Amino acid sequence: MTLVDQQPVTLRSKVITFIKFIIFFALGILIIWLSLRNLTPSEKDEIVNSFRVANYSWIILVVVLGIFSHVFRSLRWILFFEPMGYKPSFKNTFYAVMVGYFANLGIPRLGEVTRCGLMSKYEKIPFNKGFGTVITERALDMTVFVLLFFLMILTQIGTIHSYLDKNIYPRMQGKISDSFSNSVLMLGLIIFFVVLIFLFSIIRKRIRHLKLYLKIKDIIIGFWHGLRSLAQIRRPFLFIFYTVCIWGLYFLMTYFCFYCFPQTSGLTIGAGLSALVLGSIGIMITPGGIGLYPAIIQETLLLYGISHTTGLALGWISWTAQTFMIIIVGIISLLLLSFNKDRNGKA
Repeated sequence: MTLVDQQPVTLRSKVITFIKFIIFFALGILIIWLSLRNLTPSEKDEIVNSFRVANYSWIILVVVLGIFSHVFRSLRWILFFEPMGYKPSFKNTFYAVMVGYFANLGIPRLGEVTRCGLMSKYEKIPFNKGFGTVITERALDMTVFVLLFFLMILTQIGTIHSYLDKNIYPRMQGKISDSFSNSVLMLGLIIFFVVLIFLFSIIRKRIRHLKLYLKIKDIIIGFWHGLRSLAQIRRPFLFIFYTVCIWGLYFLMTYFCFYCFPQTSGLTIGAGLSALVLGSIGIMITPGGIGLYPAIIQETLLLYGISHTTGLALGWISWTAQTFMIIIVGIISLLLLSFNKDRNGKA
């Protein structure tokens, strides 16, 4: 092939890459807008005022720690794939994780789908297997959170007991009850699936050679492989180490924010644990913890003698630092992926 023959292909590749760059950049702007659209003007002013008086060196440290927490999360996710015979690169895994968190800021639960889709494209890991590992990962993190929740109760119960009764328990109960409020619908779904399983058992022999049946079967099997990947981890001690690092860095991100203000710099590790656990509940209840996370941090620190204004300012500092890190690194990851190549050599 001559040089003249290669030029049109090269030009077309550059044009396609540029278009993808614009699409990814526009997607990034859209997600930022979705994540910030619910902020009121007064809440935006509180964020600005908080940064005017805060110690920036601690904020920078918190952002760096946040990035490292996602580095360890990416390394841990790679371990999930080893039992299934996949060896994804750290680079693509990290990009996928960050884009996933970035997408979650705009549309809750979109991130899980997004990062599995990216791993399917760039690492050729079937989407169903990747999604199975994400579900397993979420269940593991929830287990760690529950352990930290009980540790907080055991060590800080004298300080936070009344606050849990008035604020946290009702919100958690409301979150749970919302999922199960329509008992008729739940009963109908159960009956539907029972009937579906019964009918499937009758006609399975007749349809097991159909392409649709085989495709659905492959999806279910792949999803199951992803779910059971935790039980087949080849390096369990390294897996535990990564998990401890992830949550340890989460704690340090919360605790070091205390040093942004003189009024909170003397707070104890117990206060940091309470802020981490209760603040995490705010993130679970609302997308990215928007609005609710700073309010919970404010109420939590009030129990430790911190004024209403300072507690709210620190809540906004902590939330903004974490969100800022996800937005910036998420956008960079999107842009880098737009120039990346998948396993087939396509950009």
